Amino acid sequence: MKLTVCGIEKEYEYGTTFAQIAKDFQKDYKYPIILAKNNGNLRELFKTPNNGDNVEFLDLSTGAGNKTYSRGLIFVLLKAIYNVYGPKKGRGVRIMHKIGCGLYGEIGGFEGLSDGDILSIKSEMRRLIEADIVINKRSVNTKEARKLFLERGMNDKENLFKYRRASRMNMFAIENYEDYFYGYMPGSTGILKVFDIFAYDKGFMMLIPTKDAPLEIPTYDDRPHLFATLKESDEWGRIMGINTVGAMNDTIREGRLGDTILVQEAFMEKKIGDIAAEIKARPGVKFVMIAGPSSSGKTTFSHRLSIQLRTLGMTPHPIGVDDYFKDREDTPKDEDGNYNFECLEAIDVEQFNKDMSDLLDGKEVELPSFNFKSGHREYKGNYKKLGPEDILVIEGIHGLNDALSYKLPVESKFKIYISALTQLNLDEHNRIPTTDARLLRRIVRDARTRGASAQKTISMWPSVRLGEEENIFPFQESADVFFNSALIYELSELKTYAEPLLFNVPEDSEEYPEAKRLLKFLDFFLSAPAEDVPKNSILREFIGGSYFPV
Repeated sequence: MKLTVCGIEKEYEYGTTFAQIAKDFQKDYKYPIILAKNNGNLRELFKTPNNGDNVEFLDLSTGAGNKTYSRGLIFVLLKAIYNVYGPKKGRGVRIMHKIGCGLYGEIGGFEGLSDGDILSIKSEMRRLIEADIVINKRSVNTKEARKLFLERGMNDKENLFKYRRASRMNMFAIENYEDYFYGYMPGSTGILKVFDIFAYDKGFMMLIPTKDAPLEIPTYDDRPHLFATLKESDEWGRIMGINTVGAMNDTIREGRLGDTILVQEAFMEKKIGDIAAEIKARPGVKFVMIAGPSSSGKTTFSHRLSIQLRTLGMTPHPIGVDDYFKDREDTPKDEDGNYNFECLEAIDVEQFNKDMSDLLDGKEVELPSFNFKSGHREYKGNYKKLGPEDILVIEGIHGLNDALSYKLPVESKFKIYISALTQLNLDEHNRIPTTDARLLRRIVRDARTRGASAQKTISMWPSVRLGEEENIFPFQESADVFFNSALIYELSELKTYAEPLLFNVPEDSEEYPEAKRLLKFLDFFLSAPAEDVPKNSILREFIGGSYFPV
């Protein structure tokens, strides 16, 4: 058969796998090849192309390659635990949270893992990887798969596929251990050589290489505040009986969604009220600094926090750090020559500190507003002077970075980190990345407020994520409090809005594989009407209909 491989026409025998073809082109890639792209669609290496196909490859330094590597490591981990402790505990593993380069999970029945446990698991993982075992894939009738899951005690997976409309689904196997995974798998275990695992809290933390350094074991950057927030959200989901997508779908099918929304929103309001009370309890605080990654709901949160502060007798005033942008001609540029609005150097830090210091000293200050059309800061008579009960609520991506507010006394600042930390998993072994939920929020909001296509939002997402990694995440642990803005029901609501936008992404575009992945992901959810979502909900910032100007 004739193929065009990486722009070169070549002939191969029918039945030749992508893995065999990849061997001829590995020399042209810096890192090991882990996936193929066939006529624009991602394919696992154990599959075969057809005559006339156009073939390319993805190595470990790509986003899809890194996700596939991570998924393969989880599979090897599960197989190793299955081999060491037997089927019952092997199927009682929960893959729960991603914290930096670490993936946290727990094994049912264990309240903690000893050094011996970790050594046994790691040694068995090493053995499986050194053996370079082929990862097999088979298509199974969905009804048959559900029966299989029940027989194996994997009730979470059976419940997930109870709502799956597709008549067939894929199962992966390493030797005698078979499981379902959402996404692509490596061709064999041999590529998964770089990892580490250690005991953490009640379970384990597995370190997974980044796409920027795919052959290096990363150094774990402990984030105890983030971990505690994730654990709290997981515990709340457990109390509600909604830890997985199947359980969420049960809630919708049984007509309990309205009550779930009320309880979730009440829980969130209580958390916001608790934060306001903590601010009130610190009499020296005059600046509430709010920061978080894109699509975390910072604006709605700021308004709701301000309302809670008012109930305590305080007078909040919102300030956007974006109003202190430097004039467009003074804005720094990135390596591609584009304006870099996300770096700290894009902010007039000196003027910000002067104005905030003057306010703290009791002076009257005229605050600026930035005109994004003209690219210049403007002054329109917005004068402020802080009274005894006045407090400034400052929102901006650099809010947690003390370099932004270096002249302000530490005791005058109260820092809040906000992010949408999804507490739902597809099932016990397939977690939902928090970035997926935020990307869907952004796709829906960009279409509603800016008329932007899903293709455009997806294309910009990598640069947005890079800005978060550089300017937000390194400072998150310095926050006084963490606030999780994820709503347990939101993906069922976002589905209705996101699906039509994703279907509009052209099949021949670079963004199509990501749009296709998100569509397949949303297919797991029952859709829910938005009529029960309160007007002050953070979700309204994205789907519209908010009480606040967002």
